[in-house]
Amino acid sequence: MHQEVQSSRLKVPGATIYHEARGEGPLLLIIPGGPQDAGVFAGLAQLLADRYKVVAYDPRGNSRSAFDGEPTELNVDMQADDAARLIEELGAGPAHVFGTSGGAQIGLSLAARHPERVAVLVAHEPPAINMLDDPSAELAAAKEIHDVYRSQGVDAAMARFFAINGLEGGPGGEDGPPEFEPSPEDAETFARVSGNFDYWLAHGIMPLSLYRPDVETLRKGRPRVIVGIGEQSEGQPIYDMGLAVAKGLGSEPQMFPGDHMGFELHAELFAETLHQAFSADDLKKNDARRAGTA
Repeated sequence: MHQEVQSSRLKVPGATIYHEARGEGPLLLIIPGGPQDAGVFAGLAQLLADRYKVVAYDPRGNSRSAFDGEPTELNVDMQADDAARLIEELGAGPAHVFGTSGGAQIGLSLAARHPERVAVLVAHEPPAINMLDDPSAELAAAKEIHDVYRSQGVDAAMARFFAINGLEGGPGGEDGPPEFEPSPEDAETFARVSGNFDYWLAHGIMPLSLYRPDVETLRKGRPRVIVGIGEQSEGQPIYDMGLAVAKGLGSEPQMFPGDHMGFELHAELFAETLHQAFSADDLKKNDARRAGTA
């Protein structure tokens, strides 16, 4: 059944955050990555809206979440504070949280800085370069993309980004228009996300890449963090980064269908895998509560 979308805006220090909600149930907050916005997750949200109140939002600086003044450098901790304020505003926390790519980095900061706001976090393919044993090659690649942007512009930089990361084109804000005829909603999302490339390349790619998750704090186990890795990402740098974050947390990663864009290209199976990850965590917490009262 198609769930009605309710959109709203939240004023936070220095910006206004656009967010949209579907469904009823426990709160599930979706944190987009890089230049993405809430629209990229419409399909995934619809598939989960029969089990959760799914809230996706545009991170500050992207699409409909505007700065009060001139754009500023992306700050992962500030973005995490935005997510915490959004959960508080919705009044339904602690929340199940799904963050992908740069959104996974923001989610990791959220879980460390505001553990009381998060029930469980699934951090899908965080680009945590500084968790690698030797991050030099990946740091050089990120800097290359940034330098290409500064010298040759957005199109050349995005082409370099997709080539380095082995990503395919598609409708979710990737390297070009989809080969099939998109719906009006998908076309609008693609136009918005494409409009975010400039901000992301100028102000976002390096902070998101350089952020090192606070695994020491997160290892304490509250909230629980599940690192998601795409089955088809093996052989790509992002796969090794996910393994490195899971190792830092002392946990095993959860495999998800597809690659970095699996939530879009394999939405139905991805939604079920995500729900099972959350459900398994809820069962463990219930078992722990029963053991504590036995």
